[in-house]
Amino acid sequence: MTQWGSKIDIETDGLRADGLRKPRSFGQDDNSGDLGLFNARARAIVAGLNLNTPREEYDISMHELEELVKACGLEAAGVLIQSAQAVTHRTYIGSGKVEELRRMIEECDADIVVFNETLSPMQVRNLEEILDTEVLDRTGIILQIFSERARTREARLQVESARLQYMLPRLIGMRKNLSRQGGGSGRLSNKGAGEEQLELDRRHIEHRIAELQKQLKNIETERQTQRARRLNSGLPRVSLVGYTNAGKSTMMNTLLEHYGEQGHPERKVFEEDMLFATLDTTIRRIDAPGHRPFLLSDTVGFISDLPTPLVKAFRSTLEEAKYADLLLEIIDYSDPAYEQQVKITRDTLAEIGASDIPVLYVYNKADRDPQLQIPRVHDERIYMSAKYAIGLEELLSLIDEALSADHQEAVLLLPYDQGAKLHELQAKYVIDETEYLPEGVKIRLTLSQADLKDLKRYSVNEDKE
Repeated sequence: MTQWGSKIDIETDGLRADGLRKPRSFGQDDNSGDLGLFNARARAIVAGLNLNTPREEYDISMHELEELVKACGLEAAGVLIQSAQAVTHRTYIGSGKVEELRRMIEECDADIVVFNETLSPMQVRNLEEILDTEVLDRTGIILQIFSERARTREARLQVESARLQYMLPRLIGMRKNLSRQGGGSGRLSNKGAGEEQLELDRRHIEHRIAELQKQLKNIETERQTQRARRLNSGLPRVSLVGYTNAGKSTMMNTLLEHYGEQGHPERKVFEEDMLFATLDTTIRRIDAPGHRPFLLSDTVGFISDLPTPLVKAFRSTLEEAKYADLLLEIIDYSDPAYEQQVKITRDTLAEIGASDIPVLYVYNKADRDPQLQIPRVHDERIYMSAKYAIGLEELLSLIDEALSADHQEAVLLLPYDQGAKLHELQAKYVIDETEYLPEGVKIRLTLSQADLKDLKRYSVNEDKE
C-alpha cells in the first residue's frame, strides 16, 4: 500500500493521508519511501451509493471511477452499487451491502475497495474494520494519480499541498476518538498520548502547508513574469482545454510534428491513453506555412468532481487558459458521455474565470464513427482526428479566422531602416504580398487593430496611388 507520509517529510506515527491508521500494505515495500502507484497485481472493487441520480448518468460516473482505478495500476475486479434515499451514517452504504461487499472481496481476492463518493474518516475506519481491507474514496484515488504523474517542481508542490489539505481535516476529525486514550489527572486528564501526537501532526502539517504556499507563490511570480514576456511577444495565445484523456496532448504533439521546430523530438509532450497522463503546463510555438503563428499551451485535464484541494492547488496552472486569446476545447467524440464532459469543462472554465474567451469546439477521435465523413466543419465546430492528423489544415483555418475577428487588411510601406519592425511583423502575421521599392518594403497583410494603430504612419492608401 502507498506510504502516504514519505514524500511530505512528516512523521505521522502510522497515519494515512485520510487520517486513519494504515492497514496492511500490499502495494510496495514499507521501506521504499515511494509514492508510486499500487502494485500492478493488486485488485480493486469499485463501489458507490446512488442517491437519486439517473441510472445512466451514475453508470457513467462509475465507469469513470473504473478508469481512475486502472490509471492507478489496479485491476478493477468487481463493481457494487447501492441505490438508496439516504447515506448510512456509520458505513456509508447499508449493512446488507457491506456484507455483500465483504463476500465480493473474498470471491475476487481483492486488495482494496474504492468508493465513488467522498467518505468521512469514521466511515473509512468502520468499513476497514469490517472488511479487513483498505478503503479509499474518489478524492483519495485522484490524489494518488496526481502524485505519480507530477513531473515538474511546481506540480509536485501543488500535489503535496493538495494532499496535506485533504489530510488535515481528517486528522482533526480523529480527536474525539483518540481522546479516549487519555489518562492521568488534573488538566492533562483528558489529553492522551494519541491526541498529543495528533496535535503535533496537525501543527507540523499546517506549517508545511504554509511553506508550500510560500514556494508556490514564488513560482507564480516567476510564471507571471514569463507570461508577461509572452504577452509582449505579440504572438496570439491558444490554449488546449477539455476533459482528461480527450486527446489534448495528442493534438499538441501532432501539431508539433507537422508545424513545430524540426529536429527537436524532446519538444513533444508525454501522451498515453489514460486519465491524467500529464499535469504540467506546456507551451510551444506553432508555425504552419500560410497560417498565422501562435503559442499553444496544454495543461491538466478536467474531470467530474475534481477534488477541491486539487482545484485550489492547481488554480495557477489551470488559470493559464484565462490568459488565452482562443480556447481549443478538445472533446472525445467517441465517448458516449461527451456532452456531459462538455458541460463539466464549461463549468470548470467558469470557475477559473475563463468563460468569456472565444472557443473552438474540436470533436476529436471522430474517425471512430464510421457514419461520419471527416474532416467536417460547422461554424465553430470541427470533427477530426488528431491521432491520424485528419483535419489539421481545416483546424488551422478556423484558428486563423477566430484570431482575426478584430483584424483588418492593410498595406504598409516600411523604410529600409525599419528592418526590425518588418521582422517583427513577419514573426506575428502571414505576409500576403511583398514588394521591394526604392523607398522601402511594401507589404500587404491582415493585422490587429492595435498594431494597425501603432503603424498608422506607414499605412498606404492604394486608392490614391
